[in-house]
Amino acid sequence: MQYQLIEDENSLLSLCQQYSKATVLAIDTEFVRTRTLYPKLGLLQIFDGKQLALIDPIAIDDLSPFWQLLTNENIVKVLHACSEDLEVFLTSANCKPVNLIDSQIIMSFLGHGLSMGYAAMVEHYTGIELDKSESRTDWTKRPLTQKQLNYASADVDYLFQLYPKFITEIEQAGRLDYAKQETQLLVERKFTPIDEDNLYRQMKLACRLNSQQLNTLQHLARWRFQQAKKRDLPIGFVAKDHTLMAIAQHNPQNIEVMNKLKGAELLDIRHKGKSMLSIVKQASQISESDYPTKITRLDEQPGYKQIFKAVKAFILNIAEQQGLAVENLASKKQINQFLTWHFNVNDVRALASESSTKTSIPNVDILMGWRNKLFGQILQAFAENDFKA
Repeated sequence: MQYQLIEDENSLLSLCQQYSKATVLAIDTEFVRTRTLYPKLGLLQIFDGKQLALIDPIAIDDLSPFWQLLTNENIVKVLHACSEDLEVFLTSANCKPVNLIDSQIIMSFLGHGLSMGYAAMVEHYTGIELDKSESRTDWTKRPLTQKQLNYASADVDYLFQLYPKFITEIEQAGRLDYAKQETQLLVERKFTPIDEDNLYRQMKLACRLNSQQLNTLQHLARWRFQQAKKRDLPIGFVAKDHTLMAIAQHNPQNIEVMNKLKGAELLDIRHKGKSMLSIVKQASQISESDYPTKITRLDEQPGYKQIFKAVKAFILNIAEQQGLAVENLASKKQINQFLTWHFNVNDVRALASESSTKTSIPNVDILMGWRNKLFGQILQAFAENDFKA
């Protein structure tokens, strides 16, 4: 496939004016993310069926014509496995794409599993085996080789060619709206700001800490994330989880004590010990009434295992009825998200019955969109009957 390499702003503007008339654009990105928090954009690939272009974001300062294409609601943007591409759009330009569809999600609703790779999809439809030897290349290094450019162009060439095929299949299966909603759910998740005050809750074994220890961990986790953002470093490069956990658990008052903490990384203490001591001191000044509440593990809830099995069996039954993989309907994480809401909502309902107020439907995947229509409402009734048929 012939392609045009775009390395200046005038060429980019002219190209994007042409693309603005398209109905469908196949898009991909190449980036590097080894020692940074944020992905470093190395190349943008785009194809409208007529002109395939490789845009060099390192040579071009102003990429706004491209970002405008992403927000043009009249153009369908098709990407494959777009999760990391969305991070590129977010961190490079805070550009939230509209009218986007993920071909990996489409393939999942066509029975190919949740994570079918691009090369596997191409081989499925064409029998062609793509060369993936450049997948780990440094896309920020210049000049790019001919092999790299050919590899990058193939990522949108076949994607555009295959688009009519998998769109026809998903329409015939009656699942296109599902795929669109799933893609949009992914977009919304990626563009939801990270709640820095709740990062500590994601740390393994945080449930073992008391409220005072959680207060310290909350401050440390927030500090670490802010440091990672400021210096564009992976979270673990600032300090390891087990270092923060050890400090939160033992509340050391000096570096000497810190160095003796079981589980703490000595390099973390050497490079960030003083900073972390300062954070521990800040945390100690918080009023006890403002400490986080102790984390209750979901699997400690009464009857959790039996309820989880009942919900999974319920969803499996729906999946069989609908001819879908159970993973499409709900992952283990999504079931647990629902059960977290269920156990908490029981307490809310008890309060609501006293005040005669209604509880609102929360931000729970199973209770939203196509899932809610397909089985979420029935599942709620099942839950209200204590998960008995």
